[in-house]
Amino acid sequence: MSNTDFLSTLDEGSRAKIERMFSSCEEVVGIDHVAKIVSGEESHSGDSQLKAYIGLEPSGKAHLGWMILAETMKKMLDEGVHITILLADWHAWVNDKFSRDMEKISLAADYMSEVFRVLLGHPVEGSGPGEIKFIRASEMMESGKYWERVLKCSKNMSLSRVRRTFSIMGRDEDSSDHDLSAFFYPALQAADIFELEVDIALGGMDQRKAHMYMREVADRNKWVKATCIHTPMLSGLKGSSGRMDSYDHKMSKSDPNNAILLHDTPKKLEKKMRKAFLEIGNDNSAIYEIAKYVLFPRLGKLNVEPKPEFGQPSEWGDIDTFISAINEGVVHPFDAKMAVARGLGEVLAPVSEYFLEKTDLLDAMNSITGSQ
Repeated sequence: MSNTDFLSTLDEGSRAKIERMFSSCEEVVGIDHVAKIVSGEESHSGDSQLKAYIGLEPSGKAHLGWMILAETMKKMLDEGVHITILLADWHAWVNDKFSRDMEKISLAADYMSEVFRVLLGHPVEGSGPGEIKFIRASEMMESGKYWERVLKCSKNMSLSRVRRTFSIMGRDEDSSDHDLSAFFYPALQAADIFELEVDIALGGMDQRKAHMYMREVADRNKWVKATCIHTPMLSGLKGSSGRMDSYDHKMSKSDPNNAILLHDTPKKLEKKMRKAFLEIGNDNSAIYEIAKYVLFPRLGKLNVEPKPEFGQPSEWGDIDTFISAINEGVVHPFDAKMAVARGLGEVLAPVSEYFLEKTDLLDAMNSITGSQ
């Protein structure tokens, strides 16, 4: 029976539950596993509780992509899914973040926890339905059983197969021949999923190769294959370049001028928007992606407010009409970008307010990242 056929056997309420959980995802792989649990079968951990996980390297300050991940996480929490947020400290070390300074990586993990608390609206922390739990990779790595899983996840995997996953670390396939630890990264990530006994593995589309590696490992070992869900990626503000499937065009905190950071002030947002790529007749722009994936879902509309001498204010309720208005000359690209800047200022305000009470943590992050 195909995945689609299995979904069709569910009652309307169960199908609606799954659709609500994953409505913000660009791709869902292996939906049958979640569908069976919703229909009453055992979960990965042996009970009926759906459990999800996301693994994130503590590697710097938060950018807008985290908000897209949080949107899907909120929807799962609303449906009673338990979510583990894995602060992948040793993974960050392998990936040379903060020059492999574990004290800085640990500080970044503290910061990451606080960011997701505010993005998720401060959900209850625990092990129950609709609750979240933070765990560090270094905690799991104390277990001999974990390292047994890593070895099993590595067995019978060729070096060329592992190389094909290197984009999950932001590396190209030829970048790590001098670094044996990098070849263990996908095995570590797969082991995390099996160790945590989760039913849903969440990540951006850039994590797809890691999740497919995990599913291949599961097939080889006859282990449970978690459903893998992937959220859209935001392009950098300067526009895309290179091979699109490599995600080298994605918004990244490594280039703050090419990304929206969650702590950007309204003035900084406006400055970045002024320089952002937006071309009439070209629908590929981070401006449109931000409007589609961040602003319309949260605000429900965008208000364009040109100077009086350049036109009248207008309101737009969906991305397609917004893009059409720009392409047809109804809305000037500059006014569109300023509308997106104002919208971002509104949705990012709770983050700014929250960190007003945690200035020491933010100052420490600024210090170790060399930014303000």
